[in-house]
Amino acid sequence: MAETNGQNQQPEFKPSPEYLARQKRIEDAFNLRRPDRIPVVPTVLHYFPTNIKGISNKDAGYNLPLAMEALIDAVKNYNWDGMPGYGAVRPSKPLEILGIKQFKWPGDGLPDNRPFQFVEGEYMLQSEYDEMLANPNGFTINKLWPRISTTLGQVSAMTQVAPPTLLFMSNGFTLPDFLGGMLAPMTDVLRKALELAEEIGKSQAFQAKYHLDVMNMGYPVLYTANSFSAFDWINDALRGLRGTSLDIFQVPEKLLAAIDMFIPLTIGTAIYMTQLSGIKRVNIYLHRGSAGFMSKEQYEKFYWPSLKALILGLIGADIFPMVYTEGDYTPRLEYFTELPPKKFVLHYDRVDRKKAKKVLGDICCFWGNVPASLLCLGTPQQVTDDVRELIDIFGDNGGLIVDGPLGIPDEARPESVAAMTEAVFKYGV
Repeated sequence: MAETNGQNQQPEFKPSPEYLARQKRIEDAFNLRRPDRIPVVPTVLHYFPTNIKGISNKDAGYNLPLAMEALIDAVKNYNWDGMPGYGAVRPSKPLEILGIKQFKWPGDGLPDNRPFQFVEGEYMLQSEYDEMLANPNGFTINKLWPRISTTLGQVSAMTQVAPPTLLFMSNGFTLPDFLGGMLAPMTDVLRKALELAEEIGKSQAFQAKYHLDVMNMGYPVLYTANSFSAFDWINDALRGLRGTSLDIFQVPEKLLAAIDMFIPLTIGTAIYMTQLSGIKRVNIYLHRGSAGFMSKEQYEKFYWPSLKALILGLIGADIFPMVYTEGDYTPRLEYFTELPPKKFVLHYDRVDRKKAKKVLGDICCFWGNVPASLLCLGTPQQVTDDVRELIDIFGDNGGLIVDGPLGIPDEARPESVAAMTEAVFKYGV
């Protein structure tokens, strides 16, 4: 079965009539056809399902069965038309084993009920572009791993000593001493590698079971694969906002060379992740391309080419890109007219809705964007009114999926989330 590539022991998935109806409803919206009803689908769920059950954020990261039970309860309670794959909240134990420095999470550096945080920094210096471009693998092992992982820093230290040619280990006299000598300083890393493998194996088994359970309940899993534009990958993981902003002015050609190098990486990683799950959709998180981060000229030079290449690369691999915008994307709408119609979807945080309809109404589905302010602080009636506005603008000929601005906010009021769903059921037919 295409959508469950889990363990061999799992029962085969047999789509129910309810599953097929919801799947068709979503596909109709993606293809700008008028569905039987406008779908309502959260694209991201962090701590909302666990918060409403009184489960701490720490337990959401360390107790996967408990967190997945909360997700399944949310599916049943709100009766959404589809669900994101599990993984918006990263399992905490693998981060702990690796000693990841790019994250802080509840229970390790943060109080139990704080959300996880990304620790932005210049993990690669501007002066190191040439070294990274010339030898990306060596640079990753020797420079990046020690800066982002306390555990893998030990591996980096070992690579500083040139190993003997493997011919030194070509007989029974030398093999034990040389191999043992090379591995002896890495015993702690090897133990943690085995622990990590065990944790990831358990996590993957839990996730596969969750996806199968949700689908057997009649709810499609929209995606499990995630990706980033090349610019965002460099900005997020290597240079940080400050560093990348300086690079645009001080070393633009080196930044562009790095972006070009990362484009095939972003495409290949996304394709690989879809092959693991069998679900041929990818969620692409856009972090720095929105209005306020860069000018129109900078967007056209540094951001859009790599994002366009990623989207077209996935479309060419018969994978459906789900472009997840963060911030105001009104000034960027025209760029997406360069893409083939009905081959991707845009999920919106903030945007001029009427302009989005005018510019892209015949090109891609509108997904979103009930404001977080209403879901967290507004009344159910205010939420209902906002959903009705969305339906009035986009519901005439299909091409609308209702959601919060960035999925369902952690602090959303349950009654407001229920009002969003019920308004779609009532007015979206």
